[in-house]
Amino acid sequence: MHTVNEAAKITGLTEHAVRFYTDKGLVPSLQRNENNIRLFDDESINWLHGIKCLKQSGMPIDVIKMYIDLCLEGDSTIPQRYTLMMEHKEAALAKLEEAKQHVAHLEEKTALYQAILEHRSPDTTNPANWDRIQHMHGDVFYKALQRV
Repeated sequence: MHTVNEAAKITGLTEHAVRFYTDKGLVPSLQRNENNIRLFDDESINWLHGIKCLKQSGMPIDVIKMYIDLCLEGDSTIPQRYTLMMEHKEAALAKLEEAKQHVAHLEEKTALYQAILEHRSPDTTNPANWDRIQHMHGDVFYKALQRV
C-alpha cells in the first residue's frame, strides 16, 4: 500500500492532485486506514495513471467521472465509453481549429508590428492614433454613431 506522497511520486502527479482526484471520487479502489489516511494499492495507482492521461487530453473532471463510472459497470459500457471518447476528440479538434485561427490572427498582427518597427507602416494598432490615420484605413474603423 502507498501513501499520498508515494502515489504522487509513482504517477508524477502532485500530492494536491492525488487528494483532489480522490476527493472527487475518481479513485474507486481507494482505501483508508483506521486514521482515515488514504492508502493506494496497485489498482488505485492504475486509476490515477488513467485519470492523469484523460486530464492531460483536456477532459473535464465531470466527464472523467462519467468515464470511470462506465468502466466500473464493465464491458457492456464499451460503446458508451467509445462515444464519450469520440465526443471528447471532436471537442478537442474544434479547440484546435480555434487555436489555429488565433495563431493566424497573431501572425497577421506580428507582421503588422514588424512593418511598424521597420517604418513601412504607421502604427494602426494603437486606438490613440486612429483619429489621425482613419482616412488611410476607413474600412476597418468604427464610425461614431450620429446622434440626431
